[in-house]
Amino acid sequence: MTNIVTQPLNYQAGDATMHGHIAYDTDAGARPGVLVVHEWWGLTDYLQRRAQMLAELGYTALAVDMYGGGQVATAPDAAGALMNGVLGDMNLATQRIQAAYDALAGSEHTDASRMACMGYCFGGAMSLHAARLGMDLRGVVSFHGSLGSTHAAEPGSIKARILVCHGAADALVPDEQIDGFKAEMTSTQANYEFIAYEGALHGFTNPDATANGDKYGLPLAYDKATDEQSWADMQRFFSEVMI
Repeated sequence: MTNIVTQPLNYQAGDATMHGHIAYDTDAGARPGVLVVHEWWGLTDYLQRRAQMLAELGYTALAVDMYGGGQVATAPDAAGALMNGVLGDMNLATQRIQAAYDALAGSEHTDASRMACMGYCFGGAMSLHAARLGMDLRGVVSFHGSLGSTHAAEPGSIKARILVCHGAADALVPDEQIDGFKAEMTSTQANYEFIAYEGALHGFTNPDATANGDKYGLPLAYDKATDEQSWADMQRFFSEVMI
């Protein structure tokens, strides 16, 4: 019987206070840690649910705040402004993902020798950025994330194994970006796996994606079967890298 707790965890990244949420099983002791990085909307309830789901699987999970102060956008213009504020300063992005790593690794509920990072959309890009930086991670998972390189990794510098869960019908990630990512992973000698799910659009894991796509005219859609399959693929991947 698990006893899952999800609670706020504030931590510093430079001058900014980040409002994360940590989830863990109080009866399990120190468990492998997983950073969970949000979509462009910010750290919504959806990400907190994902952190809780990871805790139920036996991990200590930190839903990461990349915007500071727990900022959450409710419209694409605001989300884009928040996201671009981070993407426009990759030193800031690096500082914030490192601060989240340190906060999770420093928790008494985390086995800091076994850490991973995963994310959705913008969060997938940030997770891959962490891998490219050579952070001490066992594994990195990107769900419908941008694949473009923000950091030129040197051959042999990527320590983490990488799993990319990609929607084959994702109009927001062009084929050229996919080809570039695969070439980059090969050139850097990274250990990676790329899964493309037939018919899946951008946002396929988020139950709100279809409504948001209709409301804002964006090519987004939830896909229950692909959501469940990609989560199962993630579980299999983590079971391999966290041993």
